Amino acid sequence: MKLTFYGAAREVTGSNFILDAAGKRIMIDCGLFQGSSATKAKNFDGFKYDVQSVDYVLLTHAHIDHSGRIPLLYKKGYRGTVICTKATKDLCDIMLVDSANIQESDTQYKNNKRFRAGLLPLEPLYTIEDANLALKHFIAVQYYDLIKLDDNITVKFSDAGHMLGSASITIFVTEEGKTTTVSFTSDLGKPDTPIINNPEVLQECDYLVMESTYGNKKHILKEHPEERMFEIIEDTISNGGTVIIPSFSVGRTQEMIYAFNENIALKKKFSIFNKIPVYVDSPLSTLATEVFKKNTQYFDDEAKQYILKGDNPLDFPNLIFTKSVEESKRLNFDNSPKIIISSSGMCDAGRIRHHLKHNLYKEKTTVLFIGYQANGSLGRLLVDGAKSVKLLGETIEVNARIEMIDGFSGHADMDDLDKYISQIKVKPEKIFLVHGEEDQLYPFAERINNTFGIETVIPENYYTYELKKGEKVYELDHDRVLTENTYKKLTLLDLVTDVKRQVKDVSELIAYDEINNLDDSQITVLIDLYAAMRQNIKDLILGVESNTKVER
Repeated sequence: MKLTFYGAAREVTGSNFILDAAGKRIMIDCGLFQGSSATKAKNFDGFKYDVQSVDYVLLTHAHIDHSGRIPLLYKKGYRGTVICTKATKDLCDIMLVDSANIQESDTQYKNNKRFRAGLLPLEPLYTIEDANLALKHFIAVQYYDLIKLDDNITVKFSDAGHMLGSASITIFVTEEGKTTTVSFTSDLGKPDTPIINNPEVLQECDYLVMESTYGNKKHILKEHPEERMFEIIEDTISNGGTVIIPSFSVGRTQEMIYAFNENIALKKKFSIFNKIPVYVDSPLSTLATEVFKKNTQYFDDEAKQYILKGDNPLDFPNLIFTKSVEESKRLNFDNSPKIIISSSGMCDAGRIRHHLKHNLYKEKTTVLFIGYQANGSLGRLLVDGAKSVKLLGETIEVNARIEMIDGFSGHADMDDLDKYISQIKVKPEKIFLVHGEEDQLYPFAERINNTFGIETVIPENYYTYELKKGEKVYELDHDRVLTENTYKKLTLLDLVTDVKRQVKDVSELIAYDEINNLDDSQITVLIDLYAAMRQNIKDLILGVESNTKVER
């Protein structure tokens, strides 16, 4: 049995693993890479395996970093099934089409510029047609059912408590008369998250592939983060400002709606809340909320009690869903106090970018982040204190108040993850840590080794491990050429991005007249340095473009 990592290894996006077992090739997740330009470039780097050799795809949940390349998989020739829970299937029906629409729109925007420059057009990663084709092959299953793929492989989905329909997956494989279990936690939810059930702990497994997004971090406001949110809202609204909440369309937006509706005591304490409109400005969020309403069987007991009492936990009087682009635009020319919940949660796409463009420079505005911000994302730049940002072709000064409440995170923190492992009755022989950045991975791995005595592996992408129950895990030879080529390309992209930011920093220093401490000779050196850099970059671009000019 072999396990290979093709994404989310030493990073937090692009989840993609392949288990070769009992003569079958099983893929777990096929997500988009999100974040910096270097990370996004991986989406266009092609699959590093024959997609037609894959027999089954098991999907843990609908978030795009886990499902977003499934249409590309079909575009490249995969024709097998995608097995997931019903709620995941229903959410993918809207999320993958939305993702395809973004791919087409972004590519069209780039091609308009390329056409004017005489360059060949680009092809979108995949199209709406590709997404709809892929969705025809989805099969919905129930939690805890034993799904028999063949005589030697059985699969079970358990509630991961991360979002509606999210699942941890256990694969039972029988080879040479011996059964081995390999489990994938996927993203684990935070206990007591509104609407969603608590994550169910896997009872036993031989090998565990575990997420580590917050492997070495505790949520600051673990209990009742909504009180802090209401305080920020009241303070902003009282000063005549607008609160903008970048939110993931699926899961976090519905959690916000639920929090606004549920907290009657807090709403009395912060009475100003009932007097202002709350806009959900995202077509995908609107559709996703409808999917939530149709899948109440996945709600936790508290949310079900609201429904039994005749209350709709995902609605309240001053909640407004925008219905058109025109309505969305009007929000940015209305100076009255309001709350705008819009996607995307990391501010890398969608209507949120327009709201930020029109509000970041205003001192009365508050931008309230309530979810994880990946390295390289616009959201991460703002949280890290950027003085200005580039948005839709313009440089925007950041005068707004920037707040971050991580208590709304959909991910378990370090204490939750430790407790999860402690509650596994029959501990795994090995744990592979994925879906985390290195500052989270290594401390978590050390803690697992010291606390539980379980050997922990932090894999890299394109590495393969041989799994034999009761025996040492062997790292097989990985594709060194593939790894080195990919590394060099991404290193170049990272360097270009870093230089771009450094140039921007120098530009701001000059603009704010903060270089008075430099003498004439130092300024001359800087002029020569940047003039040479500009010429070298120009020569490089001309060399690349000469190979991609459109034949006329």
